[in-house]
Amino acid sequence: MSRELSVAIVGATGLVGRELVRLLFQRHFPIKALRLLASSRSQGKKLLVGEQEIEVQETSNNSFAGADIAFFGATPEISRNLVPAAVKAGAVVIDDSPVWRMEPDVPLVVPEVNGDDLEQHRGVVAIPNSSTTPVVLALWPIHQVNPIKRVIVDTYQAVSATGARAVAELTEQARAVLDGKNVMPHVYPHQIAFNLLPEIDVFLDNGYTKEEWKMVQETRKIMHEPELAISATCVRVPVFVANSAAVHVELSHSMSADEIRNLLREAPGITVQDEPSISLYPQPWTAAARDSTFVGRIRQDVSHPNGFAMWVVSDNLRKGAALNSIQIGEDLIARNLI
Repeated sequence: MSRELSVAIVGATGLVGRELVRLLFQRHFPIKALRLLASSRSQGKKLLVGEQEIEVQETSNNSFAGADIAFFGATPEISRNLVPAAVKAGAVVIDDSPVWRMEPDVPLVVPEVNGDDLEQHRGVVAIPNSSTTPVVLALWPIHQVNPIKRVIVDTYQAVSATGARAVAELTEQARAVLDGKNVMPHVYPHQIAFNLLPEIDVFLDNGYTKEEWKMVQETRKIMHEPELAISATCVRVPVFVANSAAVHVELSHSMSADEIRNLLREAPGITVQDEPSISLYPQPWTAAARDSTFVGRIRQDVSHPNGFAMWVVSDNLRKGAALNSIQIGEDLIARNLI
């Protein structure tokens, strides 16, 4: 990574944007110049990058002149409106929104799984939903040696995926409930403190939520398995950071839990935590602020001879968003695609 790049971050003051800033510095990404972009509300704010303060600029169509790479961690509307301008200016865009994920000519990438798809990029690379990424990361090493026939996944997703307002709302609601006060929800349709909401994004005509359908479509695209049988139920939980998933898998042939553990231990980006006798298993609390995707509770499924189950936990702001974006950038550089 000897060549230094001019880097733009769109949505720099949001939760994902701030994580991008931190990780770019921590991972020594080759930056020649860094511009931090956000809405007019954040214009003029200063963010600490290493030991340097950088002023935030308002994002516009003219923000990308001279940029080599632009990380988008903003709203779908911003991505829809400004990604074309960034590409036109000559930047390679890595976008965290759902806008471009299912476009046929836009690679949807988890580098450890389908990094070769970057070779086909035409200026835009999409990253998956924060709930899709860790599940695919855990499925892939198994699928390579024992093709997967069916996946049932239930996710338990943190409020930080919704944004800073949701984090604040959970904090305020928890305090109010403990103080015996009434709670009035604003970000979510119901109280999130001490509650579970099986509604993430809008409901579709088929009964699934849009979030659940994203997981279905994105998993198929990333794994290059358009006919993969997969169903998802996505639940918002009163956790600040890190998504969890209970994953049930049907394989082509039976495989022992030890064989699956060994495959996952060798897989990049995965840490196996699976010692039930000492209550060692992945938890959101311990996965937060960590780069790994943690997998545990690996066991054969007693309901199917070729089935197994596992529990997958990952920081939704890191591997689910910022880290995956930066790893894509690093891979683009290594492949001389930028």
